[in-house]
Amino acid sequence: MTETRGPQPQYEGYATGPLPGEREPASGPAGPYHPPQAYPSPVGGTQGGGTQGGARGADGAQATRLPRTGARTTPRTRKARLRVSKADPWSVMKVSFLLSIALGICTVVAAAVLWMVMDAMGVFETVGGTISEATGSTESSGFDLQSFLSLPRVLIFTSVIAVIDVVLATALATLGSFIYNLSAGFVGGVELTLAEDE
Repeated sequence: MTETRGPQPQYEGYATGPLPGEREPASGPAGPYHPPQAYPSPVGGTQGGGTQGGARGADGAQATRLPRTGARTTPRTRKARLRVSKADPWSVMKVSFLLSIALGICTVVAAAVLWMVMDAMGVFETVGGTISEATGSTESSGFDLQSFLSLPRVLIFTSVIAVIDVVLATALATLGSFIYNLSAGFVGGVELTLAEDE
């Protein structure tokens, strides 16, 4: 066979220079490595300037954007649908006990104020005189309403009613919480819809 290729040129870098593993490291401070990019860098640079430039561009676009005609400007009220699945009987008992005590105190105070107002208006004296004349005879003076409806007796009677009310209200509220928990296990409980204040 005949050699058709001519003399091949000798590359000086590979013929006379050192091999890649034998080369000495370059002297001087090494700069940051910049990988090759397929697309040109945005205006403002990539080292911190690109983000700031993009932010400025977005702000400029938002600043020049005009509002649409007929756009809805009223805020939308958010709503949440919740369900009371269980009522703690112990907490229900404590709350009902305190509320019934407050109601009993208010009942006693209201009875005392009402008795004082009626006594100042002369209601007991007028009604008591009428009852005494109707029930009286020649031997007895009749029924004395003022002594029967005296303030201490009225307060004692009202206090007894208030104590009974405290016991009954606490027991019924606690029993009601047990019944509610049983019924909530079957039907899911009471559903509530909560909305934000406008």
